[in-house]
Amino acid sequence: MTTTPWILGLTGGIGSGKSAVAQHFIDLGVHLVDADHAARWVVEPGKPALGKIVEHFGNEVLQADGQLNRSALRARIFADDTERRWLETLLHPLIGQEIMQYLARAASPYAILVSPLLVESGQHKLTQRILVVDAPEQLQVQRTMARDQSSSEQVQAILKAQASREERLSHAHDVLLNDRDLPWLQAEVERLHTFYLTLRGGQA
Repeated sequence: MTTTPWILGLTGGIGSGKSAVAQHFIDLGVHLVDADHAARWVVEPGKPALGKIVEHFGNEVLQADGQLNRSALRARIFADDTERRWLETLLHPLIGQEIMQYLARAASPYAILVSPLLVESGQHKLTQRILVVDAPEQLQVQRTMARDQSSSEQVQAILKAQASREERLSHAHDVLLNDRDLPWLQAEVERLHTFYLTLRGGQA
């Protein structure tokens, strides 16, 4: 008898090491979906969401090849909160459907939803348990600047837009403090994985 896998939400601020953690869970054979990927799938050409976005914002949010012009759309919604909310209202339920369809196919006892905005977007409601990858803010800034060649101002602006550490941590069942090296981080992921395999429905 196949049981539906329970769903672990994995989140963390920018530069926390969330991607490295996600990759190690994949290496351990855990079925994982990235909400950012699902967000891209729902606006592909031919998907109803893209038509609605163009109808609302006009053709300037399209590239010549018919794909969504993300930077043009981003510029529009960052300048105007009501536009951003309109877009979120359209996309969040569709992204949720994509995620659930994908996770339902998991063969592992649990599956993972990775989302930088797990808490803010309400996607945590799709999960039974939440793992937060946490890192001291100074370290987040250093890592992100090194990775994206961005200025500390840009990184600070992104940090402000994401849920505060306190808010994220208040939703967490498990916290992985990533302030050491990769081998240590991977060992922590393996420890959590072993623990998660003992859980039923995400609860001890």
